[in-house]
Amino acid sequence: MAFLSFPNVRIAGISAGVPQNIADNLHPTEDDSVSTEYSPEDFVRMTGVKERRVSFTLTTSDLCYAAAEKLIADLKWNKADVGAVFFVSQTPDYILPATACILQDRLGLSKECYAVDISLGCSGWIYGLSSAASVLGRGSIKKALIMCGDGKGRFIGKKRRLNPLFGSAGTVTALEYEEGSAGIKLHFGTDGSGFDAIITPEGGSRNPVTLASFDTEIVDGKKTYRIQSRMKGMDVFSFGITAAPKSVKSLAAHFEFDYLQADWFVFHQANAKMNGMIAKKLKLPVEKVPSSMYRFGNTNGASIPMTIVAELKGKTDGKLAKFICCGFGVGLSWGSAYFETNNLVISDLVEVSDEEVDKVHVI
Repeated sequence: MAFLSFPNVRIAGISAGVPQNIADNLHPTEDDSVSTEYSPEDFVRMTGVKERRVSFTLTTSDLCYAAAEKLIADLKWNKADVGAVFFVSQTPDYILPATACILQDRLGLSKECYAVDISLGCSGWIYGLSSAASVLGRGSIKKALIMCGDGKGRFIGKKRRLNPLFGSAGTVTALEYEEGSAGIKLHFGTDGSGFDAIITPEGGSRNPVTLASFDTEIVDGKKTYRIQSRMKGMDVFSFGITAAPKSVKSLAAHFEFDYLQADWFVFHQANAKMNGMIAKKLKLPVEKVPSSMYRFGNTNGASIPMTIVAELKGKTDGKLAKFICCGFGVGLSWGSAYFETNNLVISDLVEVSDEEVDKVHVI
């Protein structure tokens, strides 16, 4: 069973960066029209997503960089003390090198820094927590950053159309080794038999990119390309409402605590209906389940820390707060975490302009 516990580790702070440009699903442009199947009003009602932040210019690393600079300043950390960087994303700057290496240099961190990319989607932040926590206190590394999110896509269609469900965000979570801290408790699961439930069919070494990758094809009545991601909606919906509540209950049972005593339940922001059913299955009070979907959409792996920044700033100041977080999606993979924070630093949201793109690490 994939249960992990990391004592003496604390989450010190969380920040988020988003593009300045707001796409409004109730007033869509040609670039981001909602759907030919639903009216804008029906789409917003069904998904819970009215607005998202979008950019055709800013990469995930641009957004994470801005968020990291803000959080490091708010924490008053010395950059030389940051010993590890974990970049969790489906949209790295390049196929290689690892984007974590680029961010180490861009942020001016020590060349003795441990830097690694993790290619995961909606469960990625939870996996990032375990990876970062695992290196803290094992040697010289006492502080680590998890940079998680998705920004500018790897492929933009001929009409530059954006998916109305998804928004761009880059988040940063700061962890540090602290003797006596309650630490982080986690549960993980994987079902690779559902690998094609959310998939980009071409672009990897299994199916390399060819000219045909850019030919239009019809899938479930919609035009798409084989270089674009696609999803089996009903399969993913069924998976999410089953795996997430089971994972939370398994976590609580294994570590013998009452999950209902948590102050906040922060789930991956898939869509309003799915998250509502998960909360109902767990018998959670609505006021304990914050959501950032209405203003920021589904921000993939960033959605848990994005929700904490967008909805909980000022609500955890000066007191102990108990969190249960759960991410689930592409893989299929899922994970849940329980942790406590005391005086958690939540930075103000950073809005990033298109002019702030990285001009140094460009070939």
